[in-house]
Amino acid sequence: QVQLVESGGGLVQPGGSLRLSCVASGSIFSIRVMGWYRQAPGKQRELVATITSGGSTNYADFVKGRFTISRDSAEKTAHLQMNSLEPGETAVYYCDSMVWSGNNLTPYWGQGAQVTVSS
Repeated sequence: QVQLVESGGGLVQPGGSLRLSCVASGSIFSIRVMGWYRQAPGKQRELVATITSGGSTNYADFVKGRFTISRDSAEKTAHLQMNSLEPGETAVYYCDSMVWSGNNLTPYWGQGAQVTVSS
């Protein structure tokens, strides 16, 4: 079994910054991809950013230039630095990991971290 735990969410004013972290633990041989998604009230979950084990990154157009995803493979941790946050980005932010157990590749989700952008 694999667990993902997010941290770093909270309340921030428009234009402010937050840094989310995701730590994976459990039966992990390797993590192929780690990513961040978000879901606002009444909306579908959407991709924010992903990063592969090799360090290749992918960003949604609406966060390019403002958000930065990074990872520490040895610590099985991913971070999402979010700058210039806007009120419309209030959402629950979820960490996702594609985990190779040695036998199969399985996606896992964290419980989510609430990010509220408001003055």
